[in-house]
Amino acid sequence: MLDQLLTPVTAGKATLKNRVVMAPLTRSRAGQPGDVPRALNVEYYAQRASAGLIVTEASQISRQGQGYAWTPGIYTDAQQAGWADVVQAVHAKAGKIALQLWHVGRISHHLLQENAQAPVSASALQAANSQCFVVQPDGTPANVQTDVPRALELAEIPGIVEQYRQATVRAREAGFDLVEVHAANGYLLQQFMATNSNLRTDAYGGSLENRARLTLEAVDAAIAEIGADRVGVRISPNFVAHGIADTEAEVMALYLAREFSRRQIAYLHIAEPDWAGGAELSDTFRHALREAFNGTLICCGGYTAAEADALIASGLADAVAFGRPYIANPDLVERFAAGAELNTPDRSTFYGGEEKGYTDYPFMA
Repeated sequence: MLDQLLTPVTAGKATLKNRVVMAPLTRSRAGQPGDVPRALNVEYYAQRASAGLIVTEASQISRQGQGYAWTPGIYTDAQQAGWADVVQAVHAKAGKIALQLWHVGRISHHLLQENAQAPVSASALQAANSQCFVVQPDGTPANVQTDVPRALELAEIPGIVEQYRQATVRAREAGFDLVEVHAANGYLLQQFMATNSNLRTDAYGGSLENRARLTLEAVDAAIAEIGADRVGVRISPNFVAHGIADTEAEVMALYLAREFSRRQIAYLHIAEPDWAGGAELSDTFRHALREAFNGTLICCGGYTAAEADALIASGLADAVAFGRPYIANPDLVERFAAGAELNTPDRSTFYGGEEKGYTDYPFMA
């Protein structure tokens, strides 16, 4: 019996019909050229509109922010128009949808960058054991080691903040209910936050407050354009992939949670250590996080429906996001409600391709 998971909840300005959130899932199927959402993507998201909230796949806020081939952007008119079609289809089925704003920082390669430039990061440190997905000069796709980045110059940082602002404007114009600032999973904002990837000695390095500065500036830029009650943020305390080894991860998360509370953002989305490894979140930390953040708290970490329901009942989360189950089960909410068996996702079709493993999973009879 799911007493909590299938009940409504508010996230800032949005009223969600249930507490089942579709987590952001990179699927590398944007239309080419131009990394533009297309009819196939419209169908995929519309199929999943019974979620309380869909958080889209991460979408780069600039060409510089791209780390994987065929991921959609939100920095051109064509991309904005493609996303508007997605939003319209989700709204037609009474769904709610947030666009996740993404800058990968150093998790990139010169083949993805304009004029084959080096990617950028907080510091000129290559991400250990990290790959990105590129199209090689001969036209074949491949996973390759990420390049050594160059450190962003102080004078360039306002330009990065401006990319977040412009992306938010485009998301607003495309009709999204919310935007989610992606400050998790070892990408640019976490590269600035983590103790081992940020060796800066200026206003964006050193102290915890300085390392958090870019994240808060990006969030403030989004708030200025769409309102705090339509901005969410995703963070990943204890994340250890993409070369991240942060000795102050939980302290940083709690600092950010308090800052987000002060700004009264719509929600905070916690990506728990799961596929990427890392220390599990302790009950002590969970309670501290709940105390630090007074808005809607979404947790994502490989939960079953029953576990998610129990977490919400405990008061430690208001909603729970599901990733891989949503790949294979467009009608996940209905399956949860019926106690039905779930389809198994086909890993070989996670990234790239067409309908197979994307829009062809069966609905319940």
